[in-house]
Amino acid sequence: MIRLLLLLLGAEVVQRRWRALLVIGAIWAALGLFIMLDALDGATLIRPHYFGYLLLLEGLISLLAGMVATQRRTQQLAKAVILLLPALIIIAQPRHSNMLIAMLLGGVMLCDGGLRIASAWVVRFDNWRMAMAAGIVEIILAIITLEPWPTWYEGTIGFNVGALLIISGWGTMLLANRLRKLPADAPISMLIGGAFPTALWVPAKPDDAGHGDLVVHVWTPAGPGRTHRRRPLVDRYIAAVDSRGRISTGHAALELTPNVYISHYPAVEIDRSPEEFGRVLRASVDNDIPGRFLPSYTEEAAGWCEATEHVHFTQIDRLRVRHFWRAYRSDTAYNLTSRNCSSAVAHALDAALEGVLGHTGRPWRAFFRAVTTPELWIAGVLRRRAEAMAWTPGLVLDYARLLHVVVEPATSRGATRQSRLRRLIFRRAALAHSRR
Repeated sequence: MIRLLLLLLGAEVVQRRWRALLVIGAIWAALGLFIMLDALDGATLIRPHYFGYLLLLEGLISLLAGMVATQRRTQQLAKAVILLLPALIIIAQPRHSNMLIAMLLGGVMLCDGGLRIASAWVVRFDNWRMAMAAGIVEIILAIITLEPWPTWYEGTIGFNVGALLIISGWGTMLLANRLRKLPADAPISMLIGGAFPTALWVPAKPDDAGHGDLVVHVWTPAGPGRTHRRRPLVDRYIAAVDSRGRISTGHAALELTPNVYISHYPAVEIDRSPEEFGRVLRASVDNDIPGRFLPSYTEEAAGWCEATEHVHFTQIDRLRVRHFWRAYRSDTAYNLTSRNCSSAVAHALDAALEGVLGHTGRPWRAFFRAVTTPELWIAGVLRRRAEAMAWTPGLVLDYARLLHVVVEPATSRGATRQSRLRRLIFRRAALAHSRR
């Protein structure tokens, strides 16, 4: 989440403050170490129910947001339940509550660590060995959480909170050091996922900019009339099977009129048979194949179908989008996992949104507003998962929607009201039709 927040603030705001970021990371890690050591002896100065109140506050905010939301209501309510349940257990402290929390936390970390190791081993993305090491560390923490020694679960919450603060503080310090070494005027995108290869980066020229809004087009795997069997999570984020038994993985594209359209396809169809699936998933160079770029949304929609979803952005850096496209299209290579249509759109969106909060005139006010926006934290989680496995059209759609709420909250509220009005009109029309 920290990296994503720095991206939205932009290099102009944060690069010259790398020392402050280094100090914040050190203080954060030191606080985590204190909380962890305090939890180990059982006689804690920081009582567990303090953390419960923080979870309770976030859970209530998510519950209210879910009650008034017209989009992603189920996700908000599910998030509220996930936060409120442990918060109430921590605060009320019923009998065996500490052991119950330890089992929940340990089980989640055990599953997450195993998933990290498995995805790193199968996909072999950049820094996959580091990801495997992180998964091993998470499994070790899970084992420490699950076994009772030395506090018999009394220090479970404090120990895990402290460990989380140490890890995030250390990561912030490493990021500050990388900011220090970042070339002048270079984009922060270099630090958070490779949107701009360092060797290809040069400043963009004003005449490279587009003039229109940026639109993320997504063809979800389970588009209208395409799904035969409903499997909500699989259909949304991986692939769907239509009535003819054909597999659809969906597609993503990005448009900035009049001179940018990013739609990356393989030049030849990829063999997706079960025998080849494991090999094709690897993000290694030997799996790169020739790719092609479609010229425009009009031609793509005419040759296939209209996109399922569209997300519009107005607060963008058009120069960076244009430069990203110039650098990206210099290499047509396509990789199903590491360089596909969805990863191209995600990186282009990062380029477009870099510095949008820093250009508001009150960057630190925008900073604190963004930090208190739950969508930013969820977007950070989605980004980490996509980088550890693969960007898919479903992930890109959610990522774009979440960032839209962060950078253009007023527009998002307007879109929500329009969506509510459209649904009301459709319901009345359907009711009138049923009465005839």
